[in-house]
Amino acid sequence: MKDMSPNQFRAEFDATVAFSNGGSLQAEGFRVDVAGPDSSEQEVAELFIRSLNLLMVDRVDLHRLRLFPEAHKGTHGGPSDMTNQSASVGSARTWVDLSHVIVAGMTTYPGLPGPEIIPHLTREDSRKTYAPGTEFAIDRISMVGNTGTYLDGPYHRYADGADLASLPLATLADLPAVVIRTTGSRSRAVDIGAFVASTVADCAVLLHTGGDRHWGTPEYAQEAPYLTEDAANWLVEHRARLVGIDAVNIDDTSSGGHRPAHSILLAAGIPIVEHLTGLDQLPPTGARFTAVPPRIADFGTFPVRAYASLPAGGEESGR
Repeated sequence: MKDMSPNQFRAEFDATVAFSNGGSLQAEGFRVDVAGPDSSEQEVAELFIRSLNLLMVDRVDLHRLRLFPEAHKGTHGGPSDMTNQSASVGSARTWVDLSHVIVAGMTTYPGLPGPEIIPHLTREDSRKTYAPGTEFAIDRISMVGNTGTYLDGPYHRYADGADLASLPLATLADLPAVVIRTTGSRSRAVDIGAFVASTVADCAVLLHTGGDRHWGTPEYAQEAPYLTEDAANWLVEHRARLVGIDAVNIDDTSSGGHRPAHSILLAAGIPIVEHLTGLDQLPPTGARFTAVPPRIADFGTFPVRAYASLPAGGEESGR
């Protein structure tokens, strides 16, 4: 699936709103998702009104309007607001892989060993056992659970928490996804303000920070984006089902040994998926997310094949 960002557009403008029952509202540098580069001033004004649920609007005047290519953020009522759209059972789907490839010796988290991948049974050796023309390869992998794109369950943080074998599929598979875009933010912290316009109950909340652009380099672990303690509490209070991030850790690892986001989310039974990639290919809402590890007893974290599905043609929504 192609990157959606170059084909999506947003508008930035100043606005003055006059209300029919008196009073006015002014906004500077406001941004909304738009359908394309030819969106009219009237269309942008209507999007502005819908995004704020404004009532009794008499007139909207826009100033300094500019349209520019950027991934949609999920403007309420905008072209990528798919909250109330869903694909029918059995309809065609588009699949998006959100996982990094695991290769021998790779570094996922600084200080943890990379995976060792060696043959257990080579194809050549298997020919001695099987009929002519029949051969197999059986390989062995040795790795820590925190390798590649992986899921943290409560047992990762708490000795009495649910291990991987105990996690219900309802918290891991086919979840409605809410993508929170903070790419281009001047702050590393993803705080409550990034979420308040979104409905996250029973959803996989995926933080698209852009941190994955540094994957495989020393910069990946430096000044990385993270979820704040307050935001983690907010996600628990608003009943998020799973939280994922495309960065080295959901916590701020530069602040010492404190891990408030892990502690809060896992205490509430909310799994965490770290080291996602490709979130730029998803719309703000409308995708379904899955990240399921093997059922391993007394284990708290393990690599997953994280992926999302969209209604076929969903990437064209609103164009």
